[in-house]
Amino acid sequence: QVQLVESGGGLVQAGGSLRLSCAASGRTLSNYAMGWFRQAPGKEREFVAAIRWSGVYIGYGDSVKSRFTISRDNAKNTVYLQMNSLKPEDTAVYYCAAGPYDNSMIKWNYWGQGTQVTVSS
Repeated sequence: QVQLVESGGGLVQAGGSLRLSCAASGRTLSNYAMGWFRQAPGKEREFVAAIRWSGVYIGYGDSVKSRFTISRDNAKNTVYLQMNSLKPEDTAVYYCAAGPYDNSMIKWNYWGQGTQVTVSS
């Protein structure tokens, strides 16, 4: 079992920045991928970014490329999402996820409770 707890959400003006954190616990994550997803009201869940626990980047969603950066701190068992140049359309609940990484396939088995990010225009 993996427990994920997100933090760092809030209200920010357009053009501002926020850093989300996801603290993981429960088991070793050495063969896992960690990701961020988001869901806005009335919309489907959207992939934002993912990274392997080894530090190898997996990728970013098209709408956040060049603005968001995913990273992890193995010593703290924490994954971060640095969000810059925020836009009102980035407003959503952001979820951290984890799952085993095998042959480029990821099963997102574990999810956090989500943290709200609101970007005002």
